[in-house]
Amino acid sequence: MTLTGVIDDHMLIQYRVLLDREDAAFDELEHAYEDGDRDHFETDFNDWIQAMSRRLAYLRRIGIEVGA
Repeated sequence: MTLTGVIDDHMLIQYRVLLDREDAAFDELEHAYEDGDRDHFETDFNDWIQAMSRRLAYLRRIGIEVGA
């Protein structure tokens, strides 16, 4: 796969925003886990999954497939 034209400043800025959101969601999840707060853990887990999904969807939209 050639990424010429796919990776540019705009792509990197957008990707960084998505990574930061995912990182923040994970931090919240981690805090809920450490506090033993099951209700917040469930909510924070779903928020983290959504943040990851948005990041992966963005990559697919610009033509980058992430395989297992």
